[in-house]
Amino acid sequence: MADSAADDGARKQAIKRIKRKRQFQQQIIGFVLINALLWIIWALTGAEFPWPIFVTVFWGIGMLGPAWTIYRGNAPITDAEIQREMQKGTDAT
Repeated sequence: MADSAADDGARKQAIKRIKRKRQFQQQIIGFVLINALLWIIWALTGAEFPWPIFVTVFWGIGMLGPAWTIYRGNAPITDAEIQREMQKGTDAT
Protein backbone atom coordinates (compact mmCIF):
# COMPACT_ATOMS: atom_id res chain seq x y z
CA MET A 1 0.00 0.00 0.00
CA ALA A 2 2.86 2.36 0.84
CA ASP A 3 4.47 1.69 -2.54
CA SER A 4 1.21 2.55 -4.28
CA ALA A 5 0.94 5.85 -2.40
CA ALA A 6 4.59 6.66 -3.17
CA ASP A 7 4.07 5.83 -6.84
CA ASP A 8 0.94 7.98 -6.91
CA GLY A 9 2.82 10.88 -5.34
CA ALA A 10 5.71 10.49 -7.77
CA ARG A 11 3.24 10.38 -10.68
CA LYS A 12 1.53 13.57 -9.52
CA GLN A 13 4.90 15.32 -9.19
CA ALA A 14 5.90 14.17 -12.67
CA ILE A 15 2.64 15.43 -14.16
CA LYS A 16 3.12 18.76 -12.39
CA ARG A 17 6.64 19.11 -13.83
CA ILE A 18 5.42 18.23 -17.33
CA LYS A 19 2.68 20.87 -17.10
CA ARG A 20 5.21 23.49 -15.98
CA LYS A 21 7.50 22.63 -18.88
CA ARG A 22 4.67 22.89 -21.38
CA GLN A 23 3.56 26.25 -19.98
CA PHE A 24 7.11 27.52 -20.14
CA GLN A 25 7.44 26.35 -23.75
CA GLN A 26 4.29 28.33 -24.57
CA GLN A 27 5.83 31.37 -22.88
CA ILE A 28 8.96 30.98 -24.99
CA ILE A 29 6.87 30.89 -28.16
CA GLY A 30 5.07 34.06 -27.07
CA PHE A 31 8.40 35.69 -26.21
CA VAL A 32 9.85 34.90 -29.64
CA LEU A 33 6.75 35.92 -31.61
CA ILE A 34 6.10 39.18 -29.78
CA ASN A 35 9.75 40.20 -29.80
CA ALA A 36 10.03 39.39 -33.50
CA LEU A 37 6.98 41.57 -34.14
CA LEU A 38 8.47 44.44 -32.12
CA TRP A 39 11.78 44.22 -33.97
CA ILE A 40 9.95 44.18 -37.32
CA ILE A 41 7.96 47.27 -36.31
CA TRP A 42 11.19 48.97 -35.27
CA ALA A 43 12.84 48.08 -38.58
CA LEU A 44 9.87 49.27 -40.64
CA THR A 45 9.54 52.60 -38.84
CA GLY A 46 13.18 53.48 -39.40
CA ALA A 47 13.69 54.58 -35.80
CA GLU A 48 17.34 55.09 -34.97
CA PHE A 49 17.34 53.83 -31.40
CA PRO A 50 16.58 50.09 -31.12
CA TRP A 51 13.86 50.45 -28.48
CA PRO A 52 12.73 46.78 -28.62
CA ILE A 53 15.96 45.89 -26.86
CA PHE A 54 14.37 46.90 -23.56
CA VAL A 55 11.47 44.49 -23.98
CA THR A 56 13.72 41.69 -25.19
CA VAL A 57 16.30 42.04 -22.42
CA PHE A 58 13.98 42.60 -19.46
CA TRP A 59 11.44 39.99 -20.54
CA GLY A 60 14.31 37.57 -21.14
CA ILE A 61 15.70 38.24 -17.67
CA GLY A 62 12.22 37.67 -16.26
CA MET A 63 12.09 34.26 -17.91
CA LEU A 64 15.36 33.09 -16.35
CA GLY A 65 13.78 32.41 -12.95
CA PRO A 66 11.05 30.10 -14.22
CA ALA A 67 13.53 28.39 -16.55
CA TRP A 68 15.87 27.69 -13.65
CA THR A 69 13.04 26.40 -11.47
CA ILE A 70 11.72 24.12 -14.20
CA TYR A 71 14.96 22.73 -15.57
CA ARG A 72 17.41 22.96 -12.67
CA GLY A 73 15.45 23.82 -9.55
CA ASN A 74 14.41 21.39 -6.87
CA ALA A 75 14.07 18.51 -9.27
CA PRO A 76 15.07 15.19 -7.76
CA ILE A 77 18.14 13.46 -9.11
CA THR A 78 17.09 10.69 -11.45
CA ASP A 79 18.78 7.39 -12.21
CA ALA A 80 19.26 8.56 -15.81
CA GLU A 81 21.16 11.64 -14.62
CA ILE A 82 23.34 9.48 -12.40
CA GLN A 83 24.08 7.13 -15.29
CA ARG A 84 24.95 10.06 -17.61
CA GLU A 85 27.29 11.53 -15.02
CA MET A 86 28.92 8.16 -14.42
CA GLN A 87 29.35 7.76 -18.19
CA LYS A 88 31.03 11.19 -18.40
CA GLY A 89 33.47 10.08 -15.71
CA THR A 90 34.44 6.96 -17.62
CA ASP A 91 34.74 8.85 -20.92
CA ALA A 92 37.25 11.28 -19.42
CA THR A 93 39.72 8.54 -18.51
